[in-house]
Amino acid sequence: MANNVNITPLHDRVIVKSAAAEEKTAGGIIIPDTAKEKPQRGVVVAAGPGKKDEPMTVKAGDTVLYGKYAGTEISLEGADYLIMRESDILAVI
Repeated sequence: MANNVNITPLHDRVIVKSAAAEEKTAGGIIIPDTAKEKPQRGVVVAAGPGKKDEPMTVKAGDTVLYGKYAGTEISLEGADYLIMRESDILAVI
């Protein structure tokens, strides 16, 4: 499920692989690429060690929900990821 990446985030940062955007609506209407919304769900592929007094609560392989504008988009080994602070994660599914 989780991809192995050759990067280790520092402190309370995590690297998240975004879920694919929805292709169809509940009614069966196909959504074009220009109208797709940015997904707010993803899988943690790497997590830092945490802060000095606060250990990390998420780990690699966790499916998480995060804010719409959370994180910074990065590209590693041909794949797109988000790097964000653990505090930007809203929930673990």
